[in-house]
Amino acid sequence: MPEHLRRNFLPCDAATLERVEASIRQNYHTGWRAEASYSSEGYQRDLASHLTGRLNNDRGLIVPWLDTARPLTGQHILEVGCGTGSSTLALIEQGACVTGIDVDEGALAVARERCSAYGVEAEFQELNADNIATDFSPGSFDHIIFFAALEHMTISERLASLAAAWTVLPTGGLLTIIETPNRLWHYDSHTSLLPLFHWLPNELAFYYSRMSQRENFRELYREYDPDSKQHFLRRGRGMSFHEIDLAIAPAVSLDVVSSLGREPRGGYTSASQKFKAVMKDLIPSLHDGFFDEYIDIIIRKTDQPSTLPSQAETQ
Repeated sequence: MPEHLRRNFLPCDAATLERVEASIRQNYHTGWRAEASYSSEGYQRDLASHLTGRLNNDRGLIVPWLDTARPLTGQHILEVGCGTGSSTLALIEQGACVTGIDVDEGALAVARERCSAYGVEAEFQELNADNIATDFSPGSFDHIIFFAALEHMTISERLASLAAAWTVLPTGGLLTIIETPNRLWHYDSHTSLLPLFHWLPNELAFYYSRMSQRENFRELYREYDPDSKQHFLRRGRGMSFHEIDLAIAPAVSLDVVSSLGREPRGGYTSASQKFKAVMKDLIPSLHDGFFDEYIDIIIRKTDQPSTLPSQAETQ
């Protein structure tokens, strides 16, 4: 951790943690996420993750990576999928001006309380990301970050959100995707904890979820109807470079600044190394970041014309 980032960490006392924990319990751990839906150990793990675990990970891993691409101080950032505000706080304490959006009002309530408890300010809105271009004018942000968000969207929302974000970004602006499971990867460590899960069509994956070892997941999806399908999709389905191709421009033509290049959860095994090498051989011109287990990638918007076909050409 670089010292120029470490010294910006905001102090936290017991009273601060008590405020945030109370808000998590009251606003976030409700409904299907209620404490009763977990084992005692499972609930404590989830609570600890939202209380301090995610903030520590963002401070130690994500923030240094983002800062190497462009110093965070003074950046105007739109954070798509701010959740309970751990990542928002990690950005703000480094001097960024953050607007956080999410579709989960309970999570937003925690994010607001977290920032208040730590004595910082951010703007929060309950907003679906496919409305970015409607609610924000072009040039409003230097940097738009999809923070563990795209996997929780439907395909249509995902394509619309990426296209809208690209429209709002000025030339030279950054679009970053963080911690989105790669649909091409052979194991799903994000949602189901099952091999080849991302490769299955949605309905088959829905029914196959009962084979998962993950609690508060395997027991939820029994009857495949519109409501249960929507809930299932929101839990997290992987994406790949194909969405970039369709929503913005062919991924091979974009200015990819960097990727985080984190190891797979569980480390690089011989099999996973061979798997990534095979994928890379299929499209050698594509950036390495699109072949990792998680897509963590920063793209700079340039003034080159899009190579996407026009609407007339696709009709």
